[in-house]
Amino acid sequence: MDWQAHYETGDTPWDEGAPHPALLDFIAASGPFHGRILVPGCGRGHDVRAISTQSNAVIGLDLAHGAIAHAESFPKSGCERYMAGDLFNLPAELRSSFDWVVEHTCFCAIDPAMRPVYAASVADALRPGGHLFAIFYLDPAADHQPPYGVALAELDRLFSPHFELIRQWTPARTFEGRESRELIRILRPKPVATGRWPMQE
Repeated sequence: MDWQAHYETGDTPWDEGAPHPALLDFIAASGPFHGRILVPGCGRGHDVRAISTQSNAVIGLDLAHGAIAHAESFPKSGCERYMAGDLFNLPAELRSSFDWVVEHTCFCAIDPAMRPVYAASVADALRPGGHLFAIFYLDPAADHQPPYGVALAELDRLFSPHFELIRQWTPARTFEGRESRELIRILRPKPVATGRWPMQE
């Protein structure tokens, strides 16, 4: 998909104009994200600005230069910055450098054939002991174009080689039309293979 063309024409139906409500709820309950945070597929940066504070360092990454231009047009909420770039080809200085990767709408937008590469790339971006906070689409309204849904068994298959599951839950709040179609997972890179994953809450 030509993401740049979508931003040039203003055809961005995935952009809700606000950070994900469940991300705001997580921050309210758990406190701000600390350290270095990567938000891949950041679009206009709504989630980036929700995460950013004066004491952390958030990078919003997107393939589309138009998305980055839009994101940079908003007033900053902290020390966030934006980069045009490819999660699958991160520069050396960004590898193994993040305490958190925050996923929302990137995984569901890529070609499903690239999902194993996505899981490996996120693991590569995280420091040892880092975490992935991910909002996954389980059942989007359409499956012939982004957003692409994903089954629980596929999530386990894709991420278990690289991550251990710390926690998962269905968000209490989301955007209209997404109710019961999302799952939040917090995952941590595996230093070595581990046993069974925790049960769903």
